[in-house]
Amino acid sequence: MAVRLDQTDRKILTELQRDAGQSLDEIAKAVGSSKTPVWNRIRKLREAGVIGQQTVILDPEALGFEACFFVLIRTSEHEADWQARFLETLRKRPEVQEAHRLAGEIDYILKVRVKNARAYDAFYQALISEVRIYNVTALLSMEEIKSTTMLPIGA
Repeated sequence: MAVRLDQTDRKILTELQRDAGQSLDEIAKAVGSSKTPVWNRIRKLREAGVIGQQTVILDPEALGFEACFFVLIRTSEHEADWQARFLETLRKRPEVQEAHRLAGEIDYILKVRVKNARAYDAFYQALISEVRIYNVTALLSMEEIKSTTMLPIGA
């Protein structure tokens, strides 16, 4: 169920999405409020589950992770034990940045970040050795055009 947000909440969330590392003073100034009310709103938004884990976004290429693959997976197995084993396998693989179960002909799509094609092949070999998969198609991203974690909350 969606949480009801007023305009100040939206401004605060927009500021946090833009840069969660900024000070409370900076956020309060940007939203036209003072520190204490902003802090109280942030605390309430956390308690309501609107604000989750705070983290840092790293530059993958600066760290040598130059290859991003989108992996399309089709399976002929839909039993609960297969799915549990598959999901556990994905959770153990740090290369998997995202995993989605889909409607349609493709069952799952993964976003896999690795250093190069050889590293992707090692990931692929490990994956298929742990779970049976009907078909795997890997698509290499040639260029990242847009990537954001920001939601369009309409500040």
